[in-house]
Amino acid sequence: MVLPKIKKEFIKWVLLSACVFGYLQAGAHPMPSSVVNLFILGKSIRGEAKIPLAELQNAVGEQQGSKIKSLFLKQYFQKHIAAISGQQRWTTIIDSVSTFEGKDPIVGSYKEVLVYFELKTAQENLRKFTFNYDAVVHQVITHKIFVYVEQDWLNGIQDKNKTQQIGIIQLDIPKGKIFPLEVNLEKGSWWTGFKGMVHLGLEHIKEGTDHLLFLLVLLLPASLTVNHKRWGNFGGTKYSIVRLLKIITAFTIGHSITLLIGVLGWFHLPTQPVEILIAVSILVSAIHAIYPVFPGKEIYVASGFGLIHGLAFATVLSNLNLDTGTMILSILGFNIGIEIMQLFVIILTIPWLILLSQTPSYRWIRISWAILAAIAAFAWITERLSGNANTISTAIQNNISIAPWGILLLAVTAISLYGIHWKNEKLQEI
Repeated sequence: MVLPKIKKEFIKWVLLSACVFGYLQAGAHPMPSSVVNLFILGKSIRGEAKIPLAELQNAVGEQQGSKIKSLFLKQYFQKHIAAISGQQRWTTIIDSVSTFEGKDPIVGSYKEVLVYFELKTAQENLRKFTFNYDAVVHQVITHKIFVYVEQDWLNGIQDKNKTQQIGIIQLDIPKGKIFPLEVNLEKGSWWTGFKGMVHLGLEHIKEGTDHLLFLLVLLLPASLTVNHKRWGNFGGTKYSIVRLLKIITAFTIGHSITLLIGVLGWFHLPTQPVEILIAVSILVSAIHAIYPVFPGKEIYVASGFGLIHGLAFATVLSNLNLDTGTMILSILGFNIGIEIMQLFVIILTIPWLILLSQTPSYRWIRISWAILAAIAAFAWITERLSGNANTISTAIQNNISIAPWGILLLAVTAISLYGIHWKNEKLQEI
């Protein structure tokens, strides 16, 4: 009968879809296929190939496939990874071959071979070539190679969120051949690349909770005066706006300087100390929000810690391996993106902080927020020292998306408390 057959096919389709969905959700690569990511640079193309270890061993033999650091495997991949334009074969350089072990909820533990390579040519056009990759598939006929572009500055592709699949290399069974992949990237433009860097800056701050938290906590007491080494009353709207602008400008200048220095390679710090210092900056600003540790010197503190935050920003661009001209545009676009997002968040929050600072309740609100920021800072310091996530840092990461609701709550609270305060003052005047 037709109906049972349709039902059977439907069940098979659902099961297959579930498996594929599970694979995509895992964010890993446990499938019996290879993934090749290409990075289109100024004068060469870098690549990263992820190959299931078992598939590689099936292709070259278990004994040879187990010797990951062997000269044999380097020569093997150099032979089976190539790019050709016209009649000219590009130079293939195998940078490294290593293994990676991961876990997947469907297939369990798995091992992959990671191959980092570079394709170089004397020709100027890197955007149109034949990618001749047949590692593993030349022996294992069921194997597939999924090819992606992970970085292409001229087309605005600078991070994994914009990775584009450009083709699949596999055995053409009817013809009995493995056809290479014809790569013909869109021309792209400097403007597209620049806009991509602005967007990257926006996204970096949007996801960089620690950067924004430092600035916002430092701004908590900015509208207050100091009275006998304690935070006093509201200093006035003009006083508040001037101090806020000075702190924001100082932080911007600080991180812009080290962003430039770090990207140009004039100064470099390992990522871990930088990330720890960023968490420490939040802790220091939280303590200052409770008790005036450096009253009147917030500008210098903001610029000083801005230098640290700028080093973290620099690592994002340094990893792109861009040429000098492209890097200059990237620094400008990335920094513009950072400033736009910072100003957007500040504009959404500062009016409410100014309103709240005029109410008697602000003291407890300020202290409460500072304590919460200090707890977050301690959690990040612990995580970055140990390399292991903890309950608090995980909770922060999982709840970043509710931040807009927090700003809405801040606005409603500020308007309500200021309204009550204004009404009480009017009653007292009567």
